Amino acid sequence: MNITKLRSKRVLVSTAAVAALAIGGGVWATAAYADPDVSGNDRDRVGNAAVQAVGSGTVIDVETSDDQGEAYEVEVRKTDGSEVDVTLDKDLKVLTQEADTPDAADPAVSATDRAAAEKAALEAFPGGTVLDVEKSDDQGVAYEVEVRAADNAEWDVDLDAAFKVLTKTEDQ
Repeated sequence: MNITKLRSKRVLVSTAAVAALAIGGGVWATAAYADPDVSGNDRDRVGNAAVQAVGSGTVIDVETSDDQGEAYEVEVRKTDGSEVDVTLDKDLKVLTQEADTPDAADPAVSATDRAAAEKAALEAFPGGTVLDVEKSDDQGVAYEVEVRAADNAEWDVDLDAAFKVLTKTEDQ
């Protein structure tokens, strides 16, 4: 997902909540200031609809959308390692599917190395979800893995070339 777009959405929601409070819309503002991530049964329901639309894969992220006519944005990693961004309306009808193209500056990670890096990171965070795997340009670090732990905290995991965990740093 586009981090800049996500940050701007969070700012817009926060701004809308403050404006609503200022004009007496306290109930609306409380509901609108919810975390953009979808959780629980809703996450499963929305994620399953996106995976079904793509054909197969693993749900990486499910968020609410503030774009006109869209209710959800879902990121799905297909079994071949490619990623697809799916937007759905409130009735879970697919509005768009767009291949998430990797940044040209990031060297590709082979499917074998991705699987080994994901396994190592998930051993460090059982029940978590791998969000991203990248080759690292840091000295002594071969791979950088982003993980969402079972408690929804996000972590950066650095691995060496043998897929040994070097560091785990919680995102703030």
